[in-house]
Amino acid sequence: MTDWLEHTVQIEVETPVQQVWELWSDLEQMPRWMKWIDSVKVLEEDPSLSRWKLASGGFEFSWLSRITKLTKYQIIQWESVDGLPNRGAIRFYDRGSDRSIVKLTISYGIPGILGKLMDNLFLGRVVESTIHADLERFRTYAQSAYENAQP
Repeated sequence: MTDWLEHTVQIEVETPVQQVWELWSDLEQMPRWMKWIDSVKVLEEDPSLSRWKLASGGFEFSWLSRITKLTKYQIIQWESVDGLPNRGAIRFYDRGSDRSIVKLTISYGIPGILGKLMDNLFLGRVVESTIHADLERFRTYAQSAYENAQP
């Protein structure tokens, strides 16, 4: 039996939605701003599939993820097909004047026994603060890339 936990975090980025989309949709670049993501490899034989590796504090998990919905400049939705059970979506909102909102929702399954051993509220706070810090790093990364691309 698996318990599912879900977290949603959003951030405003002073970068056009097209640029934000281009950076985020290049999945193999995610370790640049996502602290726990050690690597992402898109499969050549099926670009909708990618192999992910998460490493933190001696823990290591991997999974195969499938993109289930992709609407350019709007949403990338995924779910794991093996390994660590997870699913979620990254949504992009154009705020005009070179501003965007990035909203990340992640759900992950933890075995019921593990959930009972760990305080879900504590685990949730750790995950949510990590995701927020990841989005802060993404904002810095995206704004720097955008500023450096300007003439």
